Amino acid sequence: MKILFVSLGCDKNRVDTEVMLGMLADRGYEFTDDEDEAEAAVVNTCCFINDAKEESINTILELSERRKDGQLKALIVTGCLAQRYQEEIQTEIPEVDEILGISSTDKILDALEETLQRNKLFSHKNYFDDINRKPVGGLKRVITTGGLFNYLKIAEGCDKHCTYCIIPKVRGNYRSVPMEQLLEDARNLAAQGVTELLIVAQETTLYGTDLYGEKKLPELLHKLCEIDGFRWIRVLYCYPEEITEELIQTIKNEPKICHYLDIPIQSGSDWVLKKMGRRTNNAEIRALVQHLREEIPDICIRTTLISGFPGETPEDHDQTMELVRDLQFDRLGVFTYSQEEDTPAATMPGQVTERTKVMRRNKLMKLQQKIAFEAAEKMVGRVVDAVIEGRIMDSEYDDGLSYVARTYKDAPDIDGYLFISGVQRELMTGDYVKVRITGSNEYDLIGEMEE
Repeated sequence: MKILFVSLGCDKNRVDTEVMLGMLADRGYEFTDDEDEAEAAVVNTCCFINDAKEESINTILELSERRKDGQLKALIVTGCLAQRYQEEIQTEIPEVDEILGISSTDKILDALEETLQRNKLFSHKNYFDDINRKPVGGLKRVITTGGLFNYLKIAEGCDKHCTYCIIPKVRGNYRSVPMEQLLEDARNLAAQGVTELLIVAQETTLYGTDLYGEKKLPELLHKLCEIDGFRWIRVLYCYPEEITEELIQTIKNEPKICHYLDIPIQSGSDWVLKKMGRRTNNAEIRALVQHLREEIPDICIRTTLISGFPGETPEDHDQTMELVRDLQFDRLGVFTYSQEEDTPAATMPGQVTERTKVMRRNKLMKLQQKIAFEAAEKMVGRVVDAVIEGRIMDSEYDDGLSYVARTYKDAPDIDGYLFISGVQRELMTGDYVKVRITGSNEYDLIGEMEE
């Protein structure tokens, strides 16, 4: 039987999907990306913001038509949307055979095979374990990233309870995966050819506090660096107030760790940050970024912001603009505020109009565009390490071959690219090379091989 797997949302969801694929592959199931070939379908959903929710619902509805027509013998839904809206899915989309909560993805095999044995529509048996069930690592995964890079999810859930965020209610309290299991996961990924490891969780900086009574991310990173095969290790989702000096020195001194940090700050206004339930302020953010750049001068700092949070005034927005202008973040993304039900922010007074949210987002992105374009131009003349992503076909001219690559400043799927031309030898996807930057094109860089 061929199964269609649709994984939506974040890279943490992707890890869950790969584990489920591993379980099904062990039982002999095959997988397809072609809906016309699929005999069963599994949708791993997201509900973090409205756009993600709509994408998940539309995907389920599309596949439910195939289930109704008998083209699919099973339709299973899991992930955040399934956890949050179990009853609504069951009532409104009865073609869904099974619904798995976020702590029950290990039941995917049982859910699929029971559905196939029943061979009956509208007969449900849902799986919802304790939301705070301890996460387990060391499980077989089927890699879906192409093999060069992959993600190590080191914890589940979150304890921060930011007022705009539904994740703690959907995914439970912060629970770290035991370190030995993570190291086993990492060794398995390295054995499958992964050379770039991305460390992810709702918050990576608190890793180990629940299991070991203290922050263990630096220790974990040291041990991951000992594993043969990894060239780059990249740390994402670091809350600014939890970044310690030990972590900074680990990133600075371990050669395999990319000088790259993803630090979501959300706003530059102290008033807005307080209303968001964030545990930092403008001055502390400035001090942290300054210290990081003093200790690691070539560090690349990525951040995210929310525009139009309830009660945000033009003055609050200006403070965020000023922070971005002053700190010159290397990478920045902006989300318009999404009014999520069952969150404190959803009922706060002063809800901002969609038009104003978009306007403020666009102003922030226009400012960041200028910063990013100027930063790319300043890279000209530098020699950087890069990993080859692939060859640009039909690019064999008299002056050589062309390739697309990424530098340490570019996380997969979210940042820019480096385009290399005039290469005189065949390169393989996954090769690490030295490149001299010769120009830039907006967010992307252009370079030539250093032989």
